[in-house]
Amino acid sequence: MRMSDQKLEIQMLHDRVMVRVVHGAGERRSSAGIVIPATAQIAKRLVWGEVFGVGNHVRQVQVGDRVLFSPDDQFEVEVQGQAYLVMRERDLHAVATERTEHGTGLYL
Repeated sequence: MRMSDQKLEIQMLHDRVMVRVVHGAGERRSSAGIVIPATAQIAKRLVWGEVFGVGNHVRQVQVGDRVLFSPDDQFEVEVQGQAYLVMRERDLHAVATERTEHGTGLYL
């Protein structure tokens, strides 16, 4: 069997996290109802993504969690036509999950 015919499981290594950017995260609406396009950037903006894979040394996030991160300077990989970002766990700024023991008191 040729290698291209096999389905291979992707396992993240060490402290790496594979994240897919949540669609619609770029365009946003102001409190006054004005739509701000993703191309309008005032400052560096953090974005939300969903975790699709974690390495064995990742401690704070699990597959399925929503995480907040900076999309700049991350590595991008395409798997079956879908783009993912690969980063270290320490590059994540926050995690939105139901299982936290303490947090900010903010909810999505």
